[in-house]
Amino acid sequence: MGTFIEAGRHGELPQGAMKAVAVEGREILIARVGDSYYAADNRCPHLGGALSQGTLEGTVVTCPRHGSQFNLRDGKVVRWLKGAGLVSKVSKALKPPRPITTYNVKVENDKIMVEL
Repeated sequence: MGTFIEAGRHGELPQGAMKAVAVEGREILIARVGDSYYAADNRCPHLGGALSQGTLEGTVVTCPRHGSQFNLRDGKVVRWLKGAGLVSKVSKALKPPRPITTYNVKVENDKIMVEL
């Protein structure tokens, strides 16, 4: 078990929004879906796209670079790269699908706490 570190305040992030925050030297994505918060590494494991600059649909975040999608509940790959054809197949062979790291989150005294 890690230590819970403050990563923001409850209410400063609207429902359905996400942002990048620095926590203990790490760039973490914080997302709010309903009244729940999710935290994950902000960088896509494909080519390092900033996930916080992508889109959020429910708990699925889409990388703005190549359209890879990840579920923030568990980090699992929903889609690895967008598109089809030879270029996509070669890209997938060179950089096989990898999940993102997710972190436990809790709200305590209006603070969003991330476990590192």
